[in-house]
Amino acid sequence: MTARYPRCIMASCVVPWSDEYEFMEDLFRHETRTLLKEGTQHLYIFGTAGEGYAVTNPQFFEIAKVFAEEMRQAGAEPMVGAINLSLGTIIERIEMARDLGVRRFQISLPGWGALTESEMLLFFRETCGRFADCQFLHYNLLRTKRLVTPAEYARLAEEYPNLVATKNSTDSMERIHGLLTQAPQLRHFLTETGFIYGSLVGECGLLISLASTNWKAGQAFFEAGGRRDAETLVGCQRELDAMLHMLLKEAGPGEHIDGTYDKMLWRLHDRRFPLRLLPPYCGAEEAGFDRFEAALREKLPRWAP
Repeated sequence: MTARYPRCIMASCVVPWSDEYEFMEDLFRHETRTLLKEGTQHLYIFGTAGEGYAVTNPQFFEIAKVFAEEMRQAGAEPMVGAINLSLGTIIERIEMARDLGVRRFQISLPGWGALTESEMLLFFRETCGRFADCQFLHYNLLRTKRLVTPAEYARLAEEYPNLVATKNSTDSMERIHGLLTQAPQLRHFLTETGFIYGSLVGECGLLISLASTNWKAGQAFFEAGGRRDAETLVGCQRELDAMLHMLLKEAGPGEHIDGTYDKMLWRLHDRRFPLRLLPPYCGAEEAGFDRFEAALREKLPRWAP
């Protein structure tokens, strides 16, 4: 069955904040342009790494407007995330971005409490069903306290032809196999670890994170998946696992919100980019980033920018 969304690399644009937590438009425009030129045309904003959970509605509109402008100037289609505990606010944000001409959206279930099956179905009815002229990617993550199963995706895909893709950060072979076989009409984007197995059993997209440190190496990793080149994929995975350990170590003790790591990864490409996150979340320290960069260049030079 032909998937509804192309097989490609998908990447997040993270948002730079000043000392006063104001949007740094020039740095963001530079980031978007650089990713479009050197990385992929399939970019999105306001996932968990993009702090979509933390922005106010005015911030959401301001940044979405800039992002849509940059994407359209490059002939690319913008994808905007709508994350909130309130379904009403999610709908408002879709409407705001839709007024800007955006027709691709990334949505996640509200995460204050785990949704029941009927509540989950209502969520998709009020997003995919309400905006039939838009395309939706569902970001399936445990922060929402409930994962949509492969069987549920199959049911949702039948009901909503504008549900076109999913993002899953899993490395579970059982779940990946279920996604690719039970809901093949959806394009399933997997992070680097899951991408290896997913590429061997079907066609999946790459939700790039660690491999974005060097786009030439990241593209080669993606192409190896298309060839089902297990030897190359496994070799890359060993190196990416080593990079992950470096990143987690130097980000500092304890758990961090996703944007902490993604901002460290992007700063490798632009030293001007600040590491700070919107409060109350705390990003990595400057010294930690410096240690991560030095370790990457010394131990994994082909993955350095």
